[in-house]
Amino acid sequence: MHRARLPEWAVARGAGYNSFDTILPARSALVVIDMQAAFVAEGEVFGNAYARAAIEPINRLAAAMRRAGGQAIWTRQTVSDEPHLAVPAWQYDMSDPMVARAVEALRAGTRSHAIHQAMECREDDLVLDKYRYGAMSCPAGALEKVLRVSDVELVVLAGTLTNVCVESTAREANMRGWKVIVVADACAAVSDEEHNAALLNLRLNFADVKTTDEVLEMLEPGPS
Repeated sequence: MHRARLPEWAVARGAGYNSFDTILPARSALVVIDMQAAFVAEGEVFGNAYARAAIEPINRLAAAMRRAGGQAIWTRQTVSDEPHLAVPAWQYDMSDPMVARAVEALRAGTRSHAIHQAMECREDDLVLDKYRYGAMSCPAGALEKVLRVSDVELVVLAGTLTNVCVESTAREANMRGWKVIVVADACAAVSDEEHNAALLNLRLNFADVKTTDEVLEMLEPGPS
């Protein structure tokens, strides 16, 4: 698991923008970013131990959110050649074996593209394919529409990579008017340095940053 380090000065400075100490489950959603085999499993193109360490916290969060009456939504990073979904050609150097392997792994229908088997993604959970780093950039604004139809006011984010798709989604959600909580120990990057750099940026400007236990306490408060 990452050694998360968030300086007190960053928490203090960000507190004026994004500090959320209560959750109304009926108006909240857990959005789990890209916990696919490609990013989690051993031997996969992007698989790493930090992502595997996030499995248990994410499953706890998903179960608690459902029990409390909120939604659990899952995204899958996806590659497509369709013009309205494909990224610009210059972004992928297919002569690079690593890039070619990653592109093929993230095509819909492959084993690598699927949500990792250890994730407790239920049949009635919503699963959305996304074609850009930020989940708000899902085709035709699918995630945004779901959140607005459900009158969601707060988005809890977990998944991988902290400094890429999680951070991009947090920024997009903030700019569209949602409260955002990023769950530090339920997110994963490739290194502690990248993980902590993203958390720092997010806490300063775009999101509250909490631990799994802190979010669970808000979802399932104990007796007073």
